[in-house]
Amino acid sequence: MTIKEIAKLAQVSSAAVSRYMNGGYVSEEKKERIRAVIEETGYRPSVQARTLRTKRACLVGVIVPKINSESISRITEGIGQVLSERAYQMLLTITDNDPSKELKYMDLFESYPVDGIILVGTVLSSAHKEKLKKCRVPIVVIGQQTNEVSCIYHDDYGAAKELAEQIGKEMSGRIAYIGVTRADKAAGAAREDGFRDGLRAVGRELEEGCLRRASFTMESGYEQACDLLRLESDIDIISCATDTIAAGVIEAIAQLSPQRSIQVTGFGDNQFLKAVTGGIRTVHFGYQTSGVKGARLLLDMVESGKTLTTEIKLGYELL
Repeated sequence: MTIKEIAKLAQVSSAAVSRYMNGGYVSEEKKERIRAVIEETGYRPSVQARTLRTKRACLVGVIVPKINSESISRITEGIGQVLSERAYQMLLTITDNDPSKELKYMDLFESYPVDGIILVGTVLSSAHKEKLKKCRVPIVVIGQQTNEVSCIYHDDYGAAKELAEQIGKEMSGRIAYIGVTRADKAAGAAREDGFRDGLRAVGRELEEGCLRRASFTMESGYEQACDLLRLESDIDIISCATDTIAAGVIEAIAQLSPQRSIQVTGFGDNQFLKAVTGGIRTVHFGYQTSGVKGARLLLDMVESGKTLTTEIKLGYELL
């Protein structure tokens, strides 16, 4: 299929299709018609021809902390959707939650012929920030707020505060919180601080003996919950920084306190957990949307030749 045939089916000019393919200006109405035809026909433009024409590699380096995560899968799906629509390829690297590997892969992508980098960030150290400022190719961070480069992030603090206010008003029992490292400013510090402040807003406090920190795994959630329940046997609510941690907590409760009705809450709206448990009180974040917006922001910079520092904060929904 040719550009002329796409134009005919979309009822637009060939020039409009060409501009769409190359990131030029096209009205929203025409964009939707062209996108619909491309999706219906499965059309994929020649990457080699485009590379010769635009002098771009049509490659984007994507750095993620892990792949066995529903949230990361949703983000990656959103990124892939946009890259596919605009005829770019994804080079995916996995850091195994090792911040030093993020720096290593940023160096690798700078020396590799990629047009831009998307970093799905966890811990943004001073070394990360210095690297972001000096990066020679356009870069977008997803999941963390930063002033160094453009970023897409979620309102972790606001979500945790509202969740804690609800819990504090509706439930009178003792409340515990299992968070993650505060070096992770989003899932760690922002959620923990928001949860504390939400309880304070309704006249409650998070007792220091009721705070634990886990890694981002179900096994760690299980271990921390076991420790908590052995030392604080009268806990009534355990709120977790992620749904994955919450899954481990639920397993610990089933083993150590099966006779008690301990409420568990999380963050992430994990579909597997929902299928297995029937659902817990959780927070839905637009992970796929963050991937879509992050990829579009990056490609707009790549194709315009303009490096911007844009911050986009996404909302949330309590479930």
